[in-house]
Parts: sequence; C-alpha cells; structure tokens
Amino acid sequence: MKEKKILIRLSEEIRRRNYSYSTEKIYAQWIVRFVRFHKFAHPKSLSEEDVVAYLNHLAKNLNVAASTQNQALSAIVFLYSHILGQPLQHLDKLKRAKKPKRLPVVLTEKEALAIIKSMSGVLKLVVSLLYGSGLRISEALRLRVQDLDLDYKQMTVRNGKGLRDRITMIPESRIDYIAHHIQKVKNLHNLDLQKGFGETILPKALARKYPNTSKKLRWQYLFPSKKRSIDRRTGTHHRYHISPRNIRRAVRRASNEHHIQKHVTPHTFRHSFATHLLKNGYDIRTVQELLGHKSVKTTMIYTHVLNRGGKGVKSPLDQG
Repeated sequence: MKEKKILIRLSEEIRRRNYSYSTEKIYAQWIVRFVRFHKFAHPKSLSEEDVVAYLNHLAKNLNVAASTQNQALSAIVFLYSHILGQPLQHLDKLKRAKKPKRLPVVLTEKEALAIIKSMSGVLKLVVSLLYGSGLRISEALRLRVQDLDLDYKQMTVRNGKGLRDRITMIPESRIDYIAHHIQKVKNLHNLDLQKGFGETILPKALARKYPNTSKKLRWQYLFPSKKRSIDRRTGTHHRYHISPRNIRRAVRRASNEHHIQKHVTPHTFRHSFATHLLKNGYDIRTVQELLGHKSVKTTMIYTHVLNRGGKGVKSPLDQG
C-alpha cells in the first residue's frame, strides 16, 4: 500500500466519523511526516519502538510544544487503530514534551471593552461573543443562525471541545446588534438562493435524513464568508464561515492601538470572561458549565489568576 492509498483510507475513515476537515488535514500532515521520517517505510512494517522514536524526535530534537506532540500522537494512534488495524499497546519509552505551567493572560474589564469598542462590523460582534459569552473562536465561527435564541438570551454551542454541546448566555447589550446582523445574513442568503446557490454543509446524518434542509436559513453560518467556495468533500458551492485569521489580526491591531502590554489573542477574551465572572462573585460550578469544561479542575486555574487559590496574602508593606 502506497502512502497515497493510506491517506485516501484515512480521509474516508475521518469523513465516516464526521470529523472536521481541519482534523482531516492535520492528521494527514502528521502521517506524511511520520512516514518520511522513517524513509518512506510502510507504517505496517514499523514497530511501536519506531513510533516512539519519531515522537521522541519531536520532543527532544525539534523541541515542539506538548500540544503539538499530542496532536502527532493522536494522528498516529488513529492511523494504527482505525486504518491499519494494529492498535498501539506499549508506548512506555515515550518522552512527553513538557507542558509549561503558565497562567492564562487576562485583560482587565477596561482593556477588554476598549479593544472591542475600537473594532467594527462583524469582527467586533465576534469578539463581543468571545468575551460576553465565553466562546472559543472556533465555536463562535461555527455558530448557525438557529443556535441563537434571542428571546431567551442564550445560545447553543454545538460540538465544542470533547464533542459536547452546551448552553451559554448572549450578552443583553448585543441582542439588537445580533438581530440586525441576522437580517443581513438572511438578505445575503436570499440573494444566493435567487442565483441558484444558498446550500450549506450539514453534518452527514442530517444531510442524508433531510436532503432539502441545507438551503434553510436556520442552518446558515451566523458569520458567513463574503465569497462562496467549493467544499472539497462534497463539491458543493456554499458560504463557509469567515476565517479566524481575520479575527486574530483585528485583535492584534486593536490591542496595539491601545498599547496593551500583554500577548492578546482571541482566546484571551474567553480567559477574561471566566476570570471576570469569578471576580464578580459567580460560583465556579456555574463558570465551569458556561465554559464547557469537563472537570472543575480546569476552571480552577482562574482562581489562581485572581489570587483566590489560598494565596491571597497581603504584603507586609501594606499592613500599616
């Protein structure tokens, strides 16, 4: 079996499991790198020691981050388990890349609002939801029109991290703004329908069960791209959501304009959402639920940002 045939089978299996296209691309890239590292030997002929050797090479020689090594490991485990039928059993000699224990970067309320205020249009609305609803950037961009309930002031985040759904709030200050934005999405969708387009990409099970649903407004992305594109999997002409790259650039530009001396990314607004809720007295279980954390231990990191983790010590210089 050639490398290309492995990638074809990988693609088919990932699509069968309804994984995202980004996961498909990333897994394929890691498997190509793995095969090339072993001079194009067929993965089936390689041992678990060879797998460990490659992963150790990433950690020791390339000094990759822990998350990068884990990504490579996930791709290789998927290859052996679901494509080659040879699940990996013993990776005892694997040297795990060290994950630095860093506290998340958090903006003050004043800094967060200043950045958002200096932005405009769709980019401003997206960042408003990152900070006002605690979304990851991928979750915000994957929102469909039907995921927002403006009457109840809440939204459903589908297939978040760990493939879990959750409900979080919609900031009341953005309700009218969102309603106006949805009307724009509707107008754009109607124009697409008039031109013979307007179809969107649905999860496979829904696409098979309800073949005419893909042109409904409720399934359109809340933040559609300005241009139609062709889906590589289905060949469908559709509007994908806007690129996260645009959000990152806008956030970086706005934080520089305000001379904020912190490394600010879109994810910083999610960290700030959680920290500010705890600061305002909301209990940690509520924050955990809104963030979609599986364990409260993950949410506990924000108590350390607030110095509430048993270290809220007053300096002796401030005693007098």
